[in-house]
Amino acid sequence: MANAAMRRLSTLPLWIDVPVGLLARVLYHVRAIGVERLPATGGAVVIANHLSYVDVVVLQLACPRPLRFVAYRGPGTSRFLDWIFKMAGAIVAPPGSPRQGIAAAVDALRRGEILCVFPEGGISRTGQLMAIRGGFELMAQGAGVPVIPAALDGLWGSVFSFAGNKYLWKSPRLMPTPVCVIFGDPLPPDQADTMSARRALMELGADAFSERPMLRRHIGRETVRALARRPGSVALIDRTAERRVVGAAQLIAAAAVLGRRLRKTVPEKRVGVVLPPGAGATIANLAVVCAGKIPVNFNFTAGRTSAESSIAVSGVRTILTADAMRAKLADFPWPERTLDLRAEIQASGGKRAMLPWLAAAWLLPNQWVASLLGLPRTGDRQEAALLFTSGSVGNPKGVVVTHRNLLANCAQISSMSILPDTVTMLGCLPVFHCFGFTVTLWYPLIRGCLLVTTPSPLDTRAMVDSIREENVTVVIGAPTFLRPLMKRATPADLRSVDLVVSGAEKLPEDLRRGFLEKFHMEILQGYGLTETSPVSSVNQPHPPVTTPTADEQIGKKAGSVGRLLPGMSARAMHPDTGEELPRGETGVLWLRGSNVFSHYLEDEAGTGEAIRDGWFVTRDLGWIDEDGFVTVEGRLARFSKIGGEMVPHGTIEQKIAEVYGIDPGDAQPFVVVGIPDEAKGEKLVIVSTLELSAGEIKDRLAAAGFPNLWIPRTVLKVGEIPILGTGKLDIVRCRRLALESFG
Repeated sequence: MANAAMRRLSTLPLWIDVPVGLLARVLYHVRAIGVERLPATGGAVVIANHLSYVDVVVLQLACPRPLRFVAYRGPGTSRFLDWIFKMAGAIVAPPGSPRQGIAAAVDALRRGEILCVFPEGGISRTGQLMAIRGGFELMAQGAGVPVIPAALDGLWGSVFSFAGNKYLWKSPRLMPTPVCVIFGDPLPPDQADTMSARRALMELGADAFSERPMLRRHIGRETVRALARRPGSVALIDRTAERRVVGAAQLIAAAAVLGRRLRKTVPEKRVGVVLPPGAGATIANLAVVCAGKIPVNFNFTAGRTSAESSIAVSGVRTILTADAMRAKLADFPWPERTLDLRAEIQASGGKRAMLPWLAAAWLLPNQWVASLLGLPRTGDRQEAALLFTSGSVGNPKGVVVTHRNLLANCAQISSMSILPDTVTMLGCLPVFHCFGFTVTLWYPLIRGCLLVTTPSPLDTRAMVDSIREENVTVVIGAPTFLRPLMKRATPADLRSVDLVVSGAEKLPEDLRRGFLEKFHMEILQGYGLTETSPVSSVNQPHPPVTTPTADEQIGKKAGSVGRLLPGMSARAMHPDTGEELPRGETGVLWLRGSNVFSHYLEDEAGTGEAIRDGWFVTRDLGWIDEDGFVTVEGRLARFSKIGGEMVPHGTIEQKIAEVYGIDPGDAQPFVVVGIPDEAKGEKLVIVSTLELSAGEIKDRLAAAGFPNLWIPRTVLKVGEIPILGTGKLDIVRCRRLALESFG
């Protein structure tokens, strides 16, 4: 490790070097890691991601040797930029003559210089790694020198980046921005190509992101501080029964008095919460964290057996709920110590006890408010929450989510520029679902978004009314919840909506197309898992082109789940051999990043299967293209291996719907599952609420040119298709129904 010392930026004239160096050191605190991987003498090509106008300065501060930059001069390059290139001693490739630039670079490398290339070809306008262009490898091969990848982190969001869809016109930070530069292992010239470069930059980027000081903080302290910065703002509008407006200071006060009571009366470290989205769930979770304890939001739609298992694994003996919820969920295994949230707040002193905290939120610095609550400065890798997987393909597992995980995912989401503090979000996803827990609970509290809550994503009428009456701008949901919204809402109802994001399941093409035709809005598909806290990737609108000469960059691709969030890396691995597959080939997705969990609670075997060499094995099949977009084909459990071939259930379902002209409607009409078969390993069964004939299905699919091996021969008629409370298919129950009938 090396810290940037007060040394000269050697490639610049002294009269430019000194003020630029001083300004950079005032604005940025640069930390360099891996400088020993740079050769002490001789030539080398450094390749780096490109996030801002000051990347060249920051890289030189981090590098102990002088760097010379290779730049591309576009046809519309200004004279000022030409002057900058000349003053910096850059090697400039003229328009239409890239070989001339490469030849000049090779000569410099042979003279023993270190050159720096930004292989994306321009500054990223999304904060993510763009497509890697060739050319750097030709320089290295021509001179016989290594390629050294370098990742910069911390510059996105600074005044010289394009965060917020604009350059420069942002308020500078009061304190120096922590910036991390990591130099990776040298790539031999004969092994350096765009694929290896992208892989190295992504993995180094994840390492650099993990060095952020803010990831060591405490989620409760950061939330209270964020609320105390805006005590008079409306944090939440709860539309559970009658409309209720909750201010930031009110949230602090309610969580403070309840948290103090929980600290005194609950000896266990984990406290359960069974509440729908709304003010109650928000106050309960924040209060539990303020009490120095760990919230566990239980899935009250999964059935008694699943709930009993989750409660037993978590060790929870106290649950916060509402009397109305307890009366409604008669079959839920309520523990003896089940507390009504409102009654507990009243027992804590109610409004009278809240008054001092309201005053503190308005009058004291935000750090003081957090300290008065006893919230520590450091949370880091300590458990912040316990969440349970949906159980769609197996029994729910307890996912230990740390402070680092939650803060990382909130920072990653914030960096995407699609959920700034100016948006009004609809919060209808259950809090026991990781997306609801992070994206529509902690994120808006920390970021400052206005949240409008409805108690259930199944209540489409309430969702439509809330969107229309509260001028909601962002809607987030699973396809199961968005389909009835598309059917029942009018364009006038959704006139305020700017962004719709879909997750939890693959976005059906007919739903995407229907939204586009009816509302002139494209649903942006994302991807996440409970184990990634949860967001891993998401599509976003294309960034605007700021100048006539700027290259067009893309933020979305139809059919994909977007690029990985900053600070994450991914691999597609062969499901049988575990070998990494070339870019573009389908394999099991492995993920790494600060938002990825560390272990399952009380499940060493499950953790060992899920975490390998620091990578999370998702059991989702997908591939990554040359632009970094991820496409998820489906769960490994939603494929059958028949005659040695991987057969995708989702593709079969789409084809059946197509040949029959079936509109999925508000509920899933059929699902394909695989069950054991002695002859071919597995056989396909269609579990359907429709009257479908196996013979007719075979004829129609064969006539459509569908592979014979992929055609199901068995149909099971059922009254309804099992669905989980999160909107996902309950594959376990579907498969159990098929096994009971044909296994």
